[in-house]
Amino acid sequence: MAIDRNEVGDQEWESALARAEVLRRLPNRPSPGEIADATAELDVSRSTLFRWLKAFREDQRVAVLVGRKPGRQRRGIDAFEPALKALVDEAIRTFYATPERPTLTRLWKHVCSACRHNHLTPPSIRRLKGYIATFDAEAMTRRREGKARADAQFLALPGEFSVKHPLQVVQIDHTKVDVTVVDPIERQPIGRPILTIAVDVCTRMVLGFYLSLEAPSVTSVALCLTHAIIDKTRWLADRGISLEWPASGLPECIHVDNGAEFHSRAFKLGCDDHNFVVSYRPPGAPRFGGHIERLIGTMMGAVHLLPGTHFSNVLDRGDYDSEGRAVMTMRELEAWLALEIIAYHSDLHRGIGRPPIAAWNEAIAAHPPRHVRDPLAFLIDFLPFEPRVLRRTGIHLNNICYWSDGFARWIGRCDDKVLVKYDPRDLHQVFVKLGGNYLMAPTRNPGRPAITLWEQKAALRVQRARGRREIDEETIFQTIAAQRALLDQATRETTQTRRLRARRAHLQPRPALPASAPADEPVIALPHFPVEVWE
Repeated sequence: MAIDRNEVGDQEWESALARAEVLRRLPNRPSPGEIADATAELDVSRSTLFRWLKAFREDQRVAVLVGRKPGRQRRGIDAFEPALKALVDEAIRTFYATPERPTLTRLWKHVCSACRHNHLTPPSIRRLKGYIATFDAEAMTRRREGKARADAQFLALPGEFSVKHPLQVVQIDHTKVDVTVVDPIERQPIGRPILTIAVDVCTRMVLGFYLSLEAPSVTSVALCLTHAIIDKTRWLADRGISLEWPASGLPECIHVDNGAEFHSRAFKLGCDDHNFVVSYRPPGAPRFGGHIERLIGTMMGAVHLLPGTHFSNVLDRGDYDSEGRAVMTMRELEAWLALEIIAYHSDLHRGIGRPPIAAWNEAIAAHPPRHVRDPLAFLIDFLPFEPRVLRRTGIHLNNICYWSDGFARWIGRCDDKVLVKYDPRDLHQVFVKLGGNYLMAPTRNPGRPAITLWEQKAALRVQRARGRREIDEETIFQTIAAQRALLDQATRETTQTRRLRARRAHLQPRPALPASAPADEPVIALPHFPVEVWE
């Protein structure tokens, strides 16, 4: 194999040129005298001369005449005899190339132990390292560190995901925010929220977002999309923000991953109804959502400056008390993110070479976006739904009865089940599709408090654990009221105990915390603080 010119020094290359000049002068069948003159001029043996002459005439390149360094030219594979090679290959396959990622030293000790058992001379760790270097690096990384790591290191990305006009492609994704939030009453930590965010690929404008303490769901997607399509002037004013966020309009294509919420019936039907094309990323390939992934990284980098941050990893966090230093409520974090997004719009974006807001204003002048007439109807289209029978007593859903005077003209005239949409954050009302339109129906008892689907399911679990098979509406609301009262009492008592302990801290040492909570200690869930629906 010829050596590349860039791999050799100038002196070695000059020597190769001199050898080529001598070899060019030799005829096809050199005489003994010509051979003797050439070997004397090059100061090599007869066999070396003929080896050079054969290689030069076959390859016609000077690089084949570059002198090679002494020693083995192929590392590793020629270093082992067949029995030792088979043993090392087996050790690499079953021990080294595994997700546990043992070190080279561990592999060497494993090979040495196997060699002693098979009466073979073990290789040195240096020779073993050289042999591993002959394996395909990408395949080895894939087996040891996984597909994502191998793709990030070895996968070529020559293409580019580009679009021609705004709202042609909108990417949506979720992430857990790297900051702990507190409740608005006691200012105690309640966990890390989930951020659902949408970005326009063409202009890099953030179209909308939604914060929630619940896991990603079709409801969070619906609220994020609703925020994306509406004019945000009133929404910003309600949060005391006087700056502009002009992004709004209906997208043509929604680009998402393969989360369950994006494959739900409600999401697909809503997209079909509003003429949205849904494009899914290939499974396990986050690079196909690079625009939203980079945006999330930018937003989380800014969040790390807030009190209560969790940083990017445990090492960066150190002994920082994220829960103890948390100060922001959900609504305050929501306003802070809005300001951060507005600042992001005005900053230079390296991907497009200009601020996103400038690109947006120019693009929508040439290609005005579509707008929705009724944002509430748009939100309803994406809410989860269940088919139900319209009874003379109303609609029964989640063991709760709903009634509207508008049902009267449909009683006894609906042969099929009707479509009932509901908001899991508030079961105080549902939306029933009758005659092509949605009719809002509150609970039959107007004195019922607003509850979440999570609270309703928790109440059912409590009652069924007590042996009650038949659960009525009254039992559900009584259980939820009792749980809320217990939670309020526990919260007050916890606050008083904390204050009393702080007052007595100088009188006695603090008691040691137990290693674990008693097994029979009741677990009380924190209440849900829903973010209001945008108008």
